[in-house]
Amino acid sequence: MIPIYFLSEDLGQERLQRLKQRFSSEGGEYEVRVREILARIREEGDTALVEYTRQFDCPGFQRSDLRVRPEEIEAALVKVDRSFQEALEIARQNIENFHRRQLPHSWFETRDSGAVVGQMVRPVSAAGLYVPGGKGGETPLVSTVLMNAIPAKVAGVQRLVMVTPPGRDGRVSPHLLVAASLVGIEEIYRVGSAWAIGALAYGTETISPVEVICGPGNIYVALAKRLVAGEVGIDLVAGPSEILIIADETADPDYIAADLLSQAEHDPLALSLLVTTSEAVARAVAERLPVRLSWLPRKEIAEKALKDRGAIFIAEDIDQAVWAANQIAPEHLELLVADPFALLPIIKNAGAVFMGPYSPEPVGDYLAGPNHVLPTMGTARYASALSVENFLKKTSLIFYTQKALRLEAEAIVRLAEIEGLSAHAEAVRVRLKV
Repeated sequence: MIPIYFLSEDLGQERLQRLKQRFSSEGGEYEVRVREILARIREEGDTALVEYTRQFDCPGFQRSDLRVRPEEIEAALVKVDRSFQEALEIARQNIENFHRRQLPHSWFETRDSGAVVGQMVRPVSAAGLYVPGGKGGETPLVSTVLMNAIPAKVAGVQRLVMVTPPGRDGRVSPHLLVAASLVGIEEIYRVGSAWAIGALAYGTETISPVEVICGPGNIYVALAKRLVAGEVGIDLVAGPSEILIIADETADPDYIAADLLSQAEHDPLALSLLVTTSEAVARAVAERLPVRLSWLPRKEIAEKALKDRGAIFIAEDIDQAVWAANQIAPEHLELLVADPFALLPIIKNAGAVFMGPYSPEPVGDYLAGPNHVLPTMGTARYASALSVENFLKKTSLIFYTQKALRLEAEAIVRLAEIEGLSAHAEAVRVRLKV
């Protein structure tokens, strides 16, 4: 079901290099279609939104159905059980506490010359939050609501706009509405896919545009975000889910198998990798996987992901295992080793690191506090998790006195002249004439 390679052999190195080069931004025929959708939203607004929603989500959809009414949000509160609300509150508190520590602050520095420089930090005015439908509303992605909205709220964004596709009956899951209400989202629209991204970026008669768009989605959503980036800010363009587990001889093969499957069940293109220093652990995991797979509801998805994209690598030692992980730069990195903290100094590339046998990846997905919107496809080499800073702008501040300008004028003029920008130099010289 899942191939085993030795990193000391050519075949293992070849497989590792192929996985390292997995980045893809090609949309092909999908991109042509998404460009067409975005153009129609820009030109036709609500009319196109309603037409696409009727075609792909809810046949009886009307323009008046676009915005979720306040009474629908209130009614949702009595449709969900208490245990769900309690779990949601625990997650909200943990996520908010974590993200509050990320807040940067405005600052000023006064120099001896009298010059003042600094940085002013301000939130964007509006953020758009995309929440996938999840099997037509059957599997509401409530964690996505929290992970996208809470950093924006902590940043101080005043207007949060949530978009999510309706079910065939035109409704939005009450679980999503309750989650949105908990984090203060009052503006919710029943639209999905690329046309929702277009509405957030360009605006329509009903939906006013935003400055930043975040949230996961299918290839249409990902391509739409990439195409509107620049006109608005985006979090990142995410690929299929990924996990890489580094394990030594102390790791429990059942834990490893369960964790590999936790990502494989997301998508046939999901990446589930094990790098271990123990051949015995590698063989045991390969044996456990079919057993654990047999009873999964999403068995077919997980099995295809393991066969097509999964791999087990046997490393000569822990340094080689970490080297391999740094090459892959996975979205999720688990350290199932005797002393996970000892490896942190040599971990260079990972979206999030889960340390020890009792920190499985789903802890981060739902409750721990760090954001679960993470870089994929090897982009953890330079990219970071969604954070408060995605919703902030930093404006540089400069104040010079006459004394300060005179002290540095000669250097400014010299640099401007080297660049051939005489008007720049003259803008300084004119202020030195008394």
